Amino acid sequence: MKVERVETRPVVLRPERVIGSALGEIASFGCILVTVRAEGLAGENLVFTLNNRRTGVLRAIIEAMADLVVGQDAGHITGFWSRAWRDINFLGHKGVSVVGISALDGALWDLLGKRAGLPLYRILGGAGDRVPAYHSGGLWLDRSTDELLAEADRFKAAGFRAMKMRLGHGLEADVARVRAVREAVGPGIRLMADANQGLTEVEAIRLGRRLEEFGLTWFEEPLPAWDLEGLARVAAALDTPIASGETDYTRYAFRRMIELRSADVLMPDLQRVGGVTEFMRVGHLAAAHDVPVSSHLFPEQSLGVLGALANAHSLEYMPWFSDLYREGLDFADGCAIVPERPGFGFTFDEDRIRHLERQGA
Repeated sequence: MKVERVETRPVVLRPERVIGSALGEIASFGCILVTVRAEGLAGENLVFTLNNRRTGVLRAIIEAMADLVVGQDAGHITGFWSRAWRDINFLGHKGVSVVGISALDGALWDLLGKRAGLPLYRILGGAGDRVPAYHSGGLWLDRSTDELLAEADRFKAAGFRAMKMRLGHGLEADVARVRAVREAVGPGIRLMADANQGLTEVEAIRLGRRLEEFGLTWFEEPLPAWDLEGLARVAAALDTPIASGETDYTRYAFRRMIELRSADVLMPDLQRVGGVTEFMRVGHLAAAHDVPVSSHLFPEQSLGVLGALANAHSLEYMPWFSDLYREGLDFADGCAIVPERPGFGFTFDEDRIRHLERQGA
């Protein structure tokens, strides 16, 4: 089966309320919907930008790389990845060029699953049909303490047994907010806290020690992503596990994180890591060192990948893009159920997408 063409469609999504985090305010998402077509089948994937900034750059790199797949065997995905890796050598093996690989790689895997009539997690080996999930679509930095408690209560009532809140108000305020949420949800709920790379090494150790009493499942991204050595020192200083990796590119960055022991939980992002192919490489590399992996964003795509990994820790449930799909995620007993539908198991909702396109016209 030869790839016939690659299609890209830009749409803009806006949350009901502007989101506040240590990275700044988030008012919109610029999405590039990617479709790889072959013999009447469509492999689908998406990548995005925050606040619709540089979205055109993502679209341009995907379209510029289309010649690496058009006319090629759609099932030779590792072959595509290798060609693309050589092709981007001059531009570099991080950043936008890797996002381009990720976009096409994911669409090819979805296409392969649809052609085989099998869900992605079974094609990749199959470890289990459910993955523990945590709600990450709230508990933002701009929420008041009362709003945090109300959201946490809603997440718990919806059946989630894990949730993540954000840090960035300063030492005492952060400690007080974590204490309030922990007391509200009780000890039986897994609670994560994310600093979004907003701290120095000294600040991270000081805050991390103060947060030890709350039994956090992890303390996420306390330092800038490039400071792996500093992150290793933070990890060594704290009992709370450190989670990181969402801003890192390909297996080479994660290999270095493992060598330094920078994180206790690795968090590859399908957009930055290099797609499904590279996520699986990172997952197996982590398993060889007895390190668990969690996902970052893209729950509809990440679920099938995590379902193929025995060392899968958690699925991040961030429903930013869920409105784009005809199918919804299913949950039971605090876990996301891996769909048995072919490919990723989620297909673009054309009616919704056309509406968004009209809005952007």
